[in-house]
Amino acid sequence: MGSESKFKLTYGTMFSPPEEFHSAYESNLAALRRTFGQEYSMIIDGKEVLASEKFENRSPINTDQVLGIFQKGNEKNANDAIAAAKKAYQTWRKTPWQERVKLLRKVADLIEERSYYIGAAMSLEVGKNRMEGIGDAVETAELIRYSCDQLEKNNGFEIQMGSDPFVGLKSTNLSVMRPYGVWLVISPFNFPGALTGGPAGAAMVAGNTVVMKPATDTPLTPYLLAKAFLDAGIPDGVFNFVTGPGSTLGNALVNHPEVAGVTFTGSFDVGMGIFRTFAQNGRYVRPTILELGGKNPTIVSKNANIEDAALGIVRSAFGLQGQKCSACSRVLVEESIHDQLVERMVVLTEKLAIGDPTERNVFMGPVINKNSYKDFQDLSAELSQAGRLLTGGRVLTDGNYTNGYFVTPTLFADVPFSHRLWKYEMFLPITTIGKVKNLEEGMQIANDVDYGLTSGFYGTNEEAEWFFDNIEAGVNYANRPQGATTGAWPGFQPFGGWKGSGATGKNAGGVHYLQMYMREQVYNLVTKI
Repeated sequence: MGSESKFKLTYGTMFSPPEEFHSAYESNLAALRRTFGQEYSMIIDGKEVLASEKFENRSPINTDQVLGIFQKGNEKNANDAIAAAKKAYQTWRKTPWQERVKLLRKVADLIEERSYYIGAAMSLEVGKNRMEGIGDAVETAELIRYSCDQLEKNNGFEIQMGSDPFVGLKSTNLSVMRPYGVWLVISPFNFPGALTGGPAGAAMVAGNTVVMKPATDTPLTPYLLAKAFLDAGIPDGVFNFVTGPGSTLGNALVNHPEVAGVTFTGSFDVGMGIFRTFAQNGRYVRPTILELGGKNPTIVSKNANIEDAALGIVRSAFGLQGQKCSACSRVLVEESIHDQLVERMVVLTEKLAIGDPTERNVFMGPVINKNSYKDFQDLSAELSQAGRLLTGGRVLTDGNYTNGYFVTPTLFADVPFSHRLWKYEMFLPITTIGKVKNLEEGMQIANDVDYGLTSGFYGTNEEAEWFFDNIEAGVNYANRPQGATTGAWPGFQPFGGWKGSGATGKNAGGVHYLQMYMREQVYNLVTKI
């Protein structure tokens, strides 16, 4: 992609893409529109599978638009997918890791080749603006490549250990990493590309077989990834794609005794439920990789560059309508610059273009569904009673907004720090701003939550070092105008959280992630000299 340009797309560079990105996106969007209403199958053991019940995938931009008809999978489909994955595992785990890498790199290349089409799908079913959509698709490819890179860099994780000091004997010790078996990937609506394809690719290149179950709101993007796995030549049963409600299909998958490990990205409550269920229903402990959201703070020093801080906070607060687990939802500002920063943030927020996210000039699309639309109204009303509305707080219902879930980016000030919404993840374009006496008070409030995913800081380099040393979060940025708390990219900023934000302490797209999909085995061979 973009061979004619030296531009490299990341979430940090997406704000000024070359013209070729727009023309390619628009042609792929037109092609995608011609498929509206098409039926999409599940893929189990390399075969297309239909269910007796279906569900419609409607766009949050315009709920009259039926993007596709998908299968409402059931317990039988869950059992069939796991059986296919279990059968394929016996061959796949013995496939040389070099061959697995070759196949997964082919998958990544296909995803990147199709990134404009996949990105357009995310605009339509998630509400991502065009660059966020393309970025998610490219990130998917980059996450898969990074897992391949790590396996190659570590020579398949086969390491010669020390020899025992035996007399008259030679003792050879080898540490190897081996896969677990059938791996379940349950992905969220907000990043249906990267958070489906990334963990699925890591699990597969490590030698596991996979069952992919996307969010019911966003099945189209994961289907397009499944097609890329299929077209790249991944053997039948090594990956399986099923769709349907979490309450039926999802529970059947999580409760299945043959699932060896699970990766889930989503809400804290659902993730903790999976964690407990996975522990209680298994014969033994099984690996559980969870990323469970955030309540991400930005601390702004009196020494900060106001323009960088305001721009970075607004981008992170309202990108993807605040529906990122990394969104900046809390701003803690030293008193002396509070009013100046607030004034600039309001100006920038009110300049954001809201509308159909497939349009070039639009920054904010709709929220994902009716429940989020209602939550926005309820939470805005609650905060209005507690603090001062600076801008936003409204739903948009006229003209082109009539049939979609469009809301305004919203800022509140003067909400008491004792209010519950300083700690509750709203997952909406709502951010609260508070005054603090000093950085120490800001840090105390920043850390006083159950989450610890991302954070941001604006101030001097010396203050930034203090910030990094004291913040309790997995991904931390200082003085970043591209995004105060958002923008992680594979190989640059590994993404994962502390405390209630993550279960493993290892970040995706980083040097410690792939090993979680494997277990260590040691070989000791003793021979006589």
